[in-house]
Amino acid sequence: MPETSQPSPAPTSVRDHAGGSRIERHRHIDHQLVYASSGAAEVRTDTGCWIAPADRAIWIPAGHWHEHHFYGPTRFHCVAFHPGGAGDWTTPTVLATPALVRELVITCSAPADLPEPELDRIQQVLLDQLRRSPRQQLSLPAARDERLRRACALVEQDLTVVWTLATLGRRIGASERTLTRLFRAELAMTYPQWRTQLRLHRAVQLLAEGLPVTTVAGRCGWASASAFIDVYREILGHTPGRSRRAGNRTPESAR
Repeated sequence: MPETSQPSPAPTSVRDHAGGSRIERHRHIDHQLVYASSGAAEVRTDTGCWIAPADRAIWIPAGHWHEHHFYGPTRFHCVAFHPGGAGDWTTPTVLATPALVRELVITCSAPADLPEPELDRIQQVLLDQLRRSPRQQLSLPAARDERLRRACALVEQDLTVVWTLATLGRRIGASERTLTRLFRAELAMTYPQWRTQLRLHRAVQLLAEGLPVTTVAGRCGWASASAFIDVYREILGHTPGRSRRAGNRTPESAR
């Protein structure tokens, strides 16, 4: 979509998307909350990407150019919020969705015959709950420096290959010290922290597509399934097996 295109109203809707499908680059005049009750949804912008399995949601501020990518059969819920006083997040943000938040999102995304005043009250409760929801570390900032972009691309090609900063530097023509500085300055992470985030991001995608935990661990570069499970539980608060079961619910069971 051209950058000159006018923003459109954000839809309040629920739709089913096949794994591997996407929604092209666009922006809205409203804030938008997106949630996948099955599968996984990813939001991509020029500054990075955010992913949400079936127990997370993504807040997208009004006016932000973004596109959506879907992993596994995905039931995709969208709730629009008027820009005035509707949230404190100025960049896309992944938020935890406890049971109450999930039910509120599902209700607001398919309001059926609810009277408008009642729907407004439910949306306000949802917004209040979202303000209390912890932010989640499920984002990958985009590199701007060409050297850092090339280094990141090399790692992303095959997560089973263990690249050291020194080896990456030799491949792209930058010193280890330069790459260390660029990771901290541009991505606000060390190289090992970024690589863990990248592997976790990829793991969420593969789990939503129904791959076994052991296969996901191997493809994402963990030495063992137990090592993967430990990292996943530490960051997301539960095992990847639970995410895989949630992400592979059929659309009917996610209603």
